[in-house]
Amino acid sequence: MPIPEFGTKRDNEERRDGGCAVVFDPKTQRYAVNKHDANGLLGLFSGGVEEGEEMQAGILREVVEESGLDDFLHVEQIAEAFTHYHNMLKNVNRVAKATCFLVILRSDHQVPVRHEAHEKFTLAWATAEEIFENWRSRNVEKDYDHCEYYLEKGAVRVREVGYDTALRY
Repeated sequence: MPIPEFGTKRDNEERRDGGCAVVFDPKTQRYAVNKHDANGLLGLFSGGVEEGEEMQAGILREVVEESGLDDFLHVEQIAEAFTHYHNMLKNVNRVAKATCFLVILRSDHQVPVRHEAHEKFTLAWATAEEIFENWRSRNVEKDYDHCEYYLEKGAVRVREVGYDTALRY
């Protein structure tokens, strides 16, 4: 099956492959997301993968660095996509082959976060419905529709593997 492509192609795009994680806590039936300090926008934990770093290891590193969450019960790749977007935090146009992993938490244990200077957000917890509503209410430009695609895939898979007991989404 071909890899879907999202976003608007721009001049001067920098290629930076990486991905994100849909992180679910079966105890609270909520997703871990980042909440931007400036505008309250919710986001998936994401980032680029370093040279020579395996994709899954790189994305899990990003989850730990950005959220502090580090106790994973189940991890699996759920989707890939090509994305064109404007990285708001670094103010640069990007294109990436992005891989998304579903991460089921064993516990909400946290280690200290290690944010980069441009990462101005905190850990938040929300249902899939709350995350989608946050994105819609802020009229997020379509360059982030790959995030909707990933969250939808993640929510479906959480149900399939039996961790979503509320079956809300």
